[in-house]
Order: sequence, then C-alpha cells, then structure tokens
Amino acid sequence: MASTTIVKPQWSLSGIDCQRYGGLKPSPSAKFCHLGAASRRQPSRRLLVVRASENHNDYSIKKMGMSDAECEAAVVAGNVPEAPPVPPKPAAPAGTPVVPLLPLSRRPRRNRRSPALRSAFQETNLSPANFVYPLFIHEGEEDTPIGAMPGCYRLGWRHGLVEEVAKARDVGVNSIVLFPKVPDALKSPTGDEAYNDSGLVPRTIRLLKDKFPDLVIYTDVALDPYSSDGHDGIVREDGVIMNDETVHQLCKQAVSQARAGADVVSPSDMMDGRVGAIRAALDAEGFHHVSIMSYTAKYASSFYGPFREALDSNPRFGDKKTYQMNPANYREALIETREDESEGADILLVKPGLPYLDIIRLLRDNSPLPIAAYQVSGEYSMIKAGGVLKMIDEEKVMMESLMCLRRAGADIILTYFALQAARCLCGEKR
Repeated sequence: MASTTIVKPQWSLSGIDCQRYGGLKPSPSAKFCHLGAASRRQPSRRLLVVRASENHNDYSIKKMGMSDAECEAAVVAGNVPEAPPVPPKPAAPAGTPVVPLLPLSRRPRRNRRSPALRSAFQETNLSPANFVYPLFIHEGEEDTPIGAMPGCYRLGWRHGLVEEVAKARDVGVNSIVLFPKVPDALKSPTGDEAYNDSGLVPRTIRLLKDKFPDLVIYTDVALDPYSSDGHDGIVREDGVIMNDETVHQLCKQAVSQARAGADVVSPSDMMDGRVGAIRAALDAEGFHHVSIMSYTAKYASSFYGPFREALDSNPRFGDKKTYQMNPANYREALIETREDESEGADILLVKPGLPYLDIIRLLRDNSPLPIAAYQVSGEYSMIKAGGVLKMIDEEKVMMESLMCLRRAGADIILTYFALQAARCLCGEKR
C-alpha cells in the first residue's frame, strides 16, 4: 500500500515520478483539484497530497485540457501548481563532526559527482579504432595455444587467421600486425627468408588483402624470427650484432612486404639508420604510399618473454642490450625520436607500454607525429594471470590499462586485448 504524505500548497498533483525527490509520487489522478472542506476552512493552507510511487517507470503527467492562456491566468491568480517537494538533506552518520565549511572557491569534486558529469568532462576516450591487433601465424592448419599467453594462438594462416580477423572487424578493430613462427629449417645466420616473396608473411598479406581489401596491415621488420641466432641482426663470429649489413637485409624485407600489400612496415630491430634506408628503398621501388612505424623507443625489457615463446625466437646466446635501449634511460628516447623523424618515420612507437608511460608522454610532447604504444606480452599475461587467480578484476584492469596508455599520449595501441577490449566497448556479450 502506498503511504501518504501531507505537504503544503494549493493543488493535488498526480502522475509525477518523484523518485528523484525521496521516492515520493503523486496519486494516480492527473488533474489539479481543490481539496474540499479542509481547503475551505483554511484557504491560505491548501494542501498537496503526494503518494509514494508504486510504478517508478511512470514518467508521464496527463494534460488538464487547459489552453496556454488559461494556464497563465491560473498562475497570475495565484493558483500556482506545486512542483515535487525539495528532497530532504541526507543525514550524516552519527558521530560526524560539525565543522565550518572550508573557504574553498574551487571544489574539483563538483565535476565528478555523477556519472553524467564524469562522462561530460572525460578528457580521454578509447575506441576500437585505436587498437592494432597483434596476431601470430604459422604454416600449420590448426590453431596452436600459446601456453604463456592465455587466449592467444599461433593461427593457421589460411583458416584461423582469417576467422580471427573477421571477428575483430565485426567489433571495429580493422588494423592488425603480423608475427610469423618460421620453421627452423628456413632460418639462417643472415635471415634471408625474411625477404622471400613466397614466404609466410607475404603469402598471408596477399590472402588477407584479397578477403578484406580495406584491412590495415602492419608488418614487423626484423630478422629475429628468421635468424638461426635469434637476434634482430646478423651476428659476427665474435658476437657483435652488425648494424649496416643488417639494415641492408631489412630494406629487402620491407620492400618484399610492401610488394605483397602491407600498409605499414614496422622496423623493430633498433639498428641505427634503418628508417632512412627503408624509406629510400621503398621510394625507389615505387612504394611512396607505404608508411613506416618505427619502434623508436624499444627497451631491452624483461616483459617480452611470452612473445619469444610464441615465436620460438629467443636469442641463441647473450641478450639484446647492445641494440635495444636501457630501461634506465629517459633522455635517450629523444635522440631516437629526432633521428627517426629526420629519416622519414610516419609513426613513432614505444615498447613496452604501461611501465613506460613517461616515455610515451615524452614523445607525445616532443613530436607532432602519431605515437603508438605496444602493450607487450608480459603485460598481457600478468593481467590474465591476475584475473585467473581472482586477485584482480581482469576486465576492469584491462580497460584501465588501455585508457592509461591513451591518456599518456598514445594514438594507437598494439595490444593482445584488442578483440576482448573492443567487445567490451561495444557491449557485446562474450
């Protein structure tokens, strides 16, 4: 049964949803009416009967059939229809100290007090269009799970890959980057398989472009998947990674990928001068339209472990610290930025992502070029593991981490969460 509350003035209102006003709602009648004897005995204290609503979905008020002039005349005569009552001020818990208001002219919390206001003033937004989906491919027909990366697979290039790309496009992710698992028998010290026009990556690009002509395909330009030594460059007998000779191979690799239909080639090797050399090689072959996304600040990070398992590309000896950057260095990223800009890079990338937000912001503040961030395998796997162990809310942490990369200045994000995050943004049930 609805409760009845007696409030002050002249009219009985009905049909108004007063849920916002302490849960009160008028009686079902929709007309204004005088309230009988009580009203005649006390003409100066006409009452409004407002009833608690049994139906909180009823937002309508029946019209009274009065013209605009009649409504105005009623108001002029003092017969003002009463709005719902002012809601009572919520009580503080017992024991709350009574203190004078702080003398603040600005209270930033005012702009955060409701979901609508928070949405209106949100400075950073996340969209599936911001994602580039890294996909591992292999020569087999079956999709092989990657143990260190739950939910990720080495996809068969003719079947599983095409299905995964279709799923991503359905939720607005139309950019991918390919990473091949190359058969050991095709690996060599000089990585010649990297520029084989009939190799796994060029074949895959041609297949995808045939099925999805508007798909944006990024490629990885580096020798480590093709090197029998597992390094990004040619290794001299004393263990030194040879720079200029490696760049020569990378140019041939980039041209082969462009010939197959790649939209963006992405040198991830960190050799000196490779961006300028690749730009010149592409232009010489007529690929002026193909962009270069340079791994500008790629650090010698411990977060890459699961990725190397996925491609079976761990270095046969040593590490990559003579060409990848020292995680302790900040200003050095500016040197790499200026070199890549001057050599013709179209996009600058920071890798890893979340532990290097300061580097993303550094590049954003010092370059007009688009900035990319790579949320690497170790970041992905930690979030997945935390979710499985119920230590964190996987979905919320995933979305927060991606938003933080955008906030730091990344225009695009290479992330293994691309499909999952896009589904969340689209509200799709998984």
